[in-house]
Amino acid sequence: MEKFAFIIHPLSIHDMAHVSPVLKFIPDSWLESALKLKKPFQVSHITGIKSPYAEAEGWFIGCPLTSKQMVELPEEFVMDRIIESGKIAQELGAKVVGLGAFTSIVGDAGITVAKNLDIAVTSGNSYTVATALEGTREAVRLMGKDLATAHVTIVGASGSIGAACTRILAREAKDITMVARHLQPLEELAQELSGSVAGKLTVSNDIKHSLKDADVVIAVTSAVDFLIEPEDLKAGAIVCDVARPRNVSREVASKRKDVLVIEGGVIKVPGNVDFHFDFGFPPQTSFACMAETMILALEKRYENFTLGRKLTIEQIDTISQLARKHDFSLAGFRNFERAVTDEEIAHIQGFVEQELAMRNI
Repeated sequence: MEKFAFIIHPLSIHDMAHVSPVLKFIPDSWLESALKLKKPFQVSHITGIKSPYAEAEGWFIGCPLTSKQMVELPEEFVMDRIIESGKIAQELGAKVVGLGAFTSIVGDAGITVAKNLDIAVTSGNSYTVATALEGTREAVRLMGKDLATAHVTIVGASGSIGAACTRILAREAKDITMVARHLQPLEELAQELSGSVAGKLTVSNDIKHSLKDADVVIAVTSAVDFLIEPEDLKAGAIVCDVARPRNVSREVASKRKDVLVIEGGVIKVPGNVDFHFDFGFPPQTSFACMAETMILALEKRYENFTLGRKLTIEQIDTISQLARKHDFSLAGFRNFERAVTDEEIAHIQGFVEQELAMRNI
């Protein structure tokens, strides 16, 4: 039996209500103070993972800090908490530990964590990129579009996931706009890709303006607050929100019936997996970053896999091949804790056609 662990944390203080409903009546400042004092702990035992080649069990380890705290508290304090979480995984017998959400972002993106543990570490970002792009391509196809003629905007293109998405899609899309707060890393990436792009490649630090003409949006920033609002998107836009916390406002789903929003990286796990913890997904499914950790365990590939700020296409291809080998697959589309059905996609297409018809009258 192969063994792994995965570190999770509350994305916001409001997530604490999932632990106990009574917590929603306690002031946020009190809860934040309590979280700072609480030590990492075992959340649950994960059982039932079985591929054609191996079986695995694992553990969720709780790192009790919110995304906001991980950004605002002293880096040394946050890193110590993450390393403590990894040491619990180590004591439980895990041979590889995955870094969930902001635990993979703080500091040097896992490198220091790996140096302080005696087991392998991965951020899961390679499989996150692979599945986000797979889902985006499928959504584009179902919406009757073609990447070869599409304008793609990548929000957060200077980050490791955003840059990897850009490198891959630059070979497929007609036009790509890379967006981030700072232009210099975008300009460096554009220069790197200058000889290998299929179409036009531009950079911008104006998020709102860059979304207006986008046919496809991939949102991967580590911003704590929502960035994309209903008025930002054109009719018929396809948005793949890979970020946690989300980059897309919930109002987009409720107010824009002519836009398709999907979450990146929702994965069907082989076997009869039971996480013994509800993180908002249907049974037998997980985030792609979680799945990467499971895949490495099933493959007995106990080595640091995805660390640091730069992902390679070779890493992404490798984890994709291993995922197929062990029967991991994309589990359809999801949008704000619910499945996106074929009927809903057809309704979105209908709204788009109706809007276009009205403009032509």
